[in-house]
Amino acid sequence: MDLNTVTEVVSPAGPGQWRPGDAWLGGGTALFAEPRPHLSRLLDLTTAGWPALTMRADGLEIAATCTIAELAASGHDIVERCCHAFLASFKIWNVATVGGNLCAALPAGPMIALGAALDGKCLILGPEGERREVAVSEFVTGEATTVLRDGELLRSVHLPKLPLLSPTAYRQASLHAHGRSGVLVIGRRAGDGLAITVTAATRRPYVLRFPEMPEPEVVQIAVTERIPEEAYVRDVHGLPAWRRHLTRLYAEEVRRELAG
Repeated sequence: MDLNTVTEVVSPAGPGQWRPGDAWLGGGTALFAEPRPHLSRLLDLTTAGWPALTMRADGLEIAATCTIAELAASGHDIVERCCHAFLASFKIWNVATVGGNLCAALPAGPMIALGAALDGKCLILGPEGERREVAVSEFVTGEATTVLRDGELLRSVHLPKLPLLSPTAYRQASLHAHGRSGVLVIGRRAGDGLAITVTAATRRPYVLRFPEMPEPEVVQIAVTERIPEEAYVRDVHGLPAWRRHLTRLYAEEVRRELAG
């Protein structure tokens, strides 16, 4: 979709250049998906020169401008599975960015699921260059809403080494073979315990943590008590009752898989 109110593209762009009426531009697949009449300038991050992926001693740093195709080639099974949850063409894979998927904050955003499930941390830069870190599980606060303040930008996501290398179990469902995710549940062994992350079914991520491997009824109680009924999404991609049912079913399936 044309953004016919935009009169200027600043490239390359970075902290300190933002003003009211601006938007940060990554891949643009979400930005150009709907009218945005309040915008007058785009600040291009794709020419900032950030390395897409940096393997460090403490884990993997993913630039906000890293494309889905680049991330999928990183060699980690759970990462590739989340990338495939896009159910998008190779054209989208080579344009859409990790940061854009997070900042769009759509319930079905698989990069939200990946980051939350692996205890990812978002590095946020302020207009004057100030830095702060926010857990991916807390970065998205609702449908299309995040913790970002005016002028802030998402610089990168850090996935810690231990969660990245931990055993995981993955379950995803859509109403149609090539439809948007209606439910996405990821289980991860966390020491002697278990972490279960629920996205797509809910307006924001929910991470259920258990210090020891839980019994089935403990997981079901946690899903019921920690995820409010009003948190489940209602749209053309699935009704809340269906999403809630599959969330409970998949939570038990990933528990059983990782307990075995």
